[in-house]
Amino acid sequence: MQHGLDTYAGLRSPIHRWDPRCKFVGLMTLIFAFSAIDVLVLLPVMLLLTGILYKVSQLPGSYLRQRLHYPGYFLLGAIVVLPLTTGETVLLELGWLSIRWEGVLAAVPIVVRFVCIVTVTLVLFGTGPLAGTLRAMRSLGIPGLITDMMLLFYRYLYDLLDRLRQVQTAMRLRGFNPKQLSWRTLRVLAALTGTLLVTSYEQSEQVYQAMRLRGYGQPTAQRTWPPIQRADAMAVMAMVAIAAALVLAQIWLTSATP
Repeated sequence: MQHGLDTYAGLRSPIHRWDPRCKFVGLMTLIFAFSAIDVLVLLPVMLLLTGILYKVSQLPGSYLRQRLHYPGYFLLGAIVVLPLTTGETVLLELGWLSIRWEGVLAAVPIVVRFVCIVTVTLVLFGTGPLAGTLRAMRSLGIPGLITDMMLLFYRYLYDLLDRLRQVQTAMRLRGFNPKQLSWRTLRVLAALTGTLLVTSYEQSEQVYQAMRLRGYGQPTAQRTWPPIQRADAMAVMAMVAIAAALVLAQIWLTSATP
């Protein structure tokens, strides 16, 4: 299996050494605070905090760039559509296209929030083994069914992608060109999608039966976590304080704006 999120889980940065329970609470609090910010004055603060966190985590820049690539496609619609359709103040005219100032102002917070939230999420799940992070989530009261499904999804997603690459290679060797748009191409792609869905469903049934045979669902002894160290507790309190300060600043600036 290829490792995606926890490729650099073996580094020794301060965030890697942070207790997984405290790390989850602290970074998730910061993520929720980021999701509530839309005042332009606070956006540079969000970017600065995110940059500091990523720097302290010692994760390489390529790790972030590779994982921002595909989610960025979902953001592309907002970046393109909002400046062209929202507002009345024309900032720039390109033929029949008009870029509007209000649309740009509406798109900037969306882009900044997206980048900051995805980056902090990568820091959360990339600075420790995924299984350890999910165990910490479970110890905090998150239902075991959710954490188990997350682990299985992560495990078999890469298996499904490997199978997809094998099928695509086999199709190319037989002369199939997906770039030639035609009804035949659409039929082949639809058949490929259906085959992968059926295969993944059958595999999930086999995995579930194997888990049941090995006692999945039966009561088991819960892992005993060591006491939280003072430094870890202080770090999570500092993170919660920063998140609260951001939210209070958002509320104050919003109420002060006429």
